[in-house]
Amino acid sequence: MAGFLVTLAITFLGLLAITFFIGRIVPIDPVLAVVGDRAPVAVYERVRQEMGLDQPLITQFVSYVRDVATFNFGTSVSTGKPVIEDLARVFPATLEMATLGIMLGVLIGVPLGVFAAARRGSWLDQGIRVIGLLGYSVPAFWLGLVGLAIFYAKLKWVGGPGRVDIFYDGMVSPVTGLILVDSIIAGEWEIFRNAVWHLILPASCLGFFSLAYIARMTRSFMLDQLSQEYVTTARVKGVPERLVIWRHAFRPIRVPLITVIGLSYAGLLEGSVMIETIFSWPGIGNYLTVALLNADMSAVLGSTLVIGAVFIGINKISDVLYRVLDPRAR
Repeated sequence: MAGFLVTLAITFLGLLAITFFIGRIVPIDPVLAVVGDRAPVAVYERVRQEMGLDQPLITQFVSYVRDVATFNFGTSVSTGKPVIEDLARVFPATLEMATLGIMLGVLIGVPLGVFAAARRGSWLDQGIRVIGLLGYSVPAFWLGLVGLAIFYAKLKWVGGPGRVDIFYDGMVSPVTGLILVDSIIAGEWEIFRNAVWHLILPASCLGFFSLAYIARMTRSFMLDQLSQEYVTTARVKGVPERLVIWRHAFRPIRVPLITVIGLSYAGLLEGSVMIETIFSWPGIGNYLTVALLNADMSAVLGSTLVIGAVFIGINKISDVLYRVLDPRAR
């Protein structure tokens, strides 16, 4: 346990160092972002001192680590609010969409990959491989726009941009930040249904990309296992094909699948910028984009830290699951 915590601390410290020095070498002056490019020199120097940018880099880094340890990410120039408050507001929206997306990706992608491997060379296998190819090649913005044009504007099957209709906006007090959970807590079932209606399409777009990746990797893992001698032996012994596939061949691939699913989930949490922009989704990707356009370095670094922490956390959870599923890793 001690070694686990030390590794976690060193990894996070490395993340802090990377984000700090990136914030110092990018060609964006955080002082100008605050005072504007027409501010007098005296004002510029005063704000620069207040921000501690006149101190040596090592002193600035120590202050940065101390601030992050107390969850002080500074104040956003874009919103005028503490960055930590902004992140607490926008991250649950991304978490909600990405979680539903990865659930769709796993529940559909894993069986598709297994079936494709079990029927290698069949029309089903070819179709699933085409789906995987589309998932790698179709741009996210195109998929989102086409989805809105067909399923929202034309067929009226799903909700449009935003988390809920404007009529319901602000009617549920945020408790967790997850609108589905908060609407259930408040007993607002109409808002819950409306939120689901709006969440289906963006989550499905994200789920399609994760589905394609997970199905492709599952197929690859399964093909490797199905070619092993122990699978051939099981078939010779007359074990039903269903058991050969799901009990003998699938079980060994659960551990590498954890890595695939974890990386896919982390990718959805930080890589949904285009989907959030297309669907006007108030998540961390949208927030980070606006911060970059406004040279809001406090918001950029705070968002980057959260995304990096998510990757670290998911990797560590994967390590724990390894030990649960594979006794040899304990």
